[in-house]
Amino acid sequence: MRDFETIAQKLVKFIQQEVKNRGFNAVVFGLSGGIDSAVVARLCQLAFEQSHKALMLPSKQSSKESLADALELCEKFGISYEILSIAEPQNAFENLLPHLRENPLRLGNLSARLRMICLYDYAFANHALVVGTSNKSEILLGYGTIYGDLACAINPIGNLYKTEIYSLAKVLGIPQSILQKAPSADLYAGQSDEAELGFSYAILDRIMLLLQEGKDDMAILNTGLPKDALQLVQERMQRFAFKQKMPEIAQI
Repeated sequence: MRDFETIAQKLVKFIQQEVKNRGFNAVVFGLSGGIDSAVVARLCQLAFEQSHKALMLPSKQSSKESLADALELCEKFGISYEILSIAEPQNAFENLLPHLRENPLRLGNLSARLRMICLYDYAFANHALVVGTSNKSEILLGYGTIYGDLACAINPIGNLYKTEIYSLAKVLGIPQSILQKAPSADLYAGQSDEAELGFSYAILDRIMLLLQEGKDDMAILNTGLPKDALQLVQERMQRFAFKQKMPEIAQI
């Protein structure tokens, strides 16, 4: 059993040190009302009590419940925030790009990238660093948008599986309204992480942990984990590994 109180303390120090190492003294992060961004928000507030900013960036598809959860978190801990709707730029791109409205995934990617534009513009204007909110499960599975939610200067939770985020959230006092709802990137109406992936994070995280420990397929299946879940994890980890790398530069 991992000591998540100690982990929380280490992550607060990580944020403080990495921000200062880069010559900054403020942080900005997106706050959706989901558990990952809630954990990052609390860590950033503890690390930079007087110089942090949460940007709530609802799209046309965002649920009102998510915004309410984000506001509840900010009120509980005194987290500084601003609300900026990305609905108007969404409309502009929907008019510009053919058939965009017909594809929920394209709309989701657009929303993620519009949010990152806002975060990096705020960071530039306020001499702040953008802090990421992607967990290890999402990163390994490629479940994120390049130059969208995967973009950041530092990421305090990128080495924690989704199931571990819940344990950390409890230590940090994250509200029950956030802890109890189904994981969702809230990229479009009714979107659910586990429905899209086909399996719960409890199953997927267990498989990824065993793979990281060097276990072979037979050893993993002997634990009772589903074969199709193992295949899904292996396929996604291989297919989307490029998302974890910087662009290749030709050597001349």
